[in-house]
Amino acid sequence: MTPKRGYRRGYPVAVLVGFEEDRAVLWRVFSNVVKPEKTLWLDGNRGDPKAAYNFHESIINALRPAFKEGVRSAILASPPRTNHAQEFIMHVREHHAWLVQGPNEVTFSVTAGSAGTLSEVAVLTRASQFRRQVKETTSEETEHLVNTLEKRLNTQSENNVVLYSLKETEDLIFNAWKPGKPKPEQLMVTDKYLSESREKNRIHRLLQIASNKNVRTRIVDAESVAGKRLTQLGGLVCFAQLK
Repeated sequence: MTPKRGYRRGYPVAVLVGFEEDRAVLWRVFSNVVKPEKTLWLDGNRGDPKAAYNFHESIINALRPAFKEGVRSAILASPPRTNHAQEFIMHVREHHAWLVQGPNEVTFSVTAGSAGTLSEVAVLTRASQFRRQVKETTSEETEHLVNTLEKRLNTQSENNVVLYSLKETEDLIFNAWKPGKPKPEQLMVTDKYLSESREKNRIHRLLQIASNKNVRTRIVDAESVAGKRLTQLGGLVCFAQLK
């Protein structure tokens, strides 16, 4: 991803799943645009428990890359008078509790509306209710980030390291990890830190390499709860832990 392309689409904010009777359409929500990701088809009918289970599992598997990258907000859209989104949440709670509790918790919210086509998504995302819901969902997510951040700040040790320097973070992430050394786990920067830095290319490169090395990355709205706390710490924070 080049910085120019990244600027046009902005930074990842959430995932949007549009549920229909026979399929689910996944979208990536960026700060500037929404982009299609994948369409998953239901093999069978919703009344068949096995078909429904396999369908929901395919959605989880398709969402894993976004969650692995650090996106922790998911908006589930289904047409009015349907309960497709609620059925999916029930599946998550029953079979993937790690997504709704603990350090990898994802914030799920449900909205009424269709998001199966680009034109439907355009209508949905223009609605003030949807924009408000995105803000509320990501705000809840940032509260989880703050809790994680404060917990890590309060437990710093040789085995639990928090870095605030761009250079120190580059040294940690660019170098090959060796047993006995802290392993980077998560990198967070505010959008303001990124936009105002004279080192944009360095930061974009760091985020890309971190993502390639399976380090969770997150660009956080500087005006959010987590963003304000990150700003107090300089705008960049990297967690590392001795493995």
